[in-house]
Amino acid sequence: MNDAGIVRIEDLRRLKLIPPHSRMKAGPVVVVECIEEIPCDVCVAACPTRAIVKKDINSIPSVDFDKCTGCGSCLLACPGLAIFLVDLSIGSGKGRVTMPYELLPIPSKDDKVVLLNRKGEPAGEGRIVKVVRSADKTYAVTVEMEDSKVRDVRAFRVIV
Repeated sequence: MNDAGIVRIEDLRRLKLIPPHSRMKAGPVVVVECIEEIPCDVCVAACPTRAIVKKDINSIPSVDFDKCTGCGSCLLACPGLAIFLVDLSIGSGKGRVTMPYELLPIPSKDDKVVLLNRKGEPAGEGRIVKVVRSADKTYAVTVEMEDSKVRDVRAFRVIV
């Protein structure tokens, strides 16, 4: 993590939290961007396939990408909004990122959005393909974009 608190790709790679490219091409898969040792294991409890594990309550989660089905249960359960799903199985140069969303306005399917990179900077445009609301009012929003952007886009701004 850099001085501004931004999670860097290098840190995720070092911690083995980035799924292999071949796994991302096979369908949605989780990227857990929780890199601080904090007392939380909600993602472990939420995962129906036990793909996410922790050595103890304070350790950094690890993921068995072969067990992950991309269901999104962990994404909606994470209180830190630190879990994303990436999917490169769409083809035609497109990819999808499903991310937690707790802002207004709530986007709708087919809305155009400004993609934001890890630093919050504009990174192009995308299109909302799915919006799911959890029981606690956190939304999981799936955004389609150029496949080269799925590792860096972690937020969006609705175009009004």
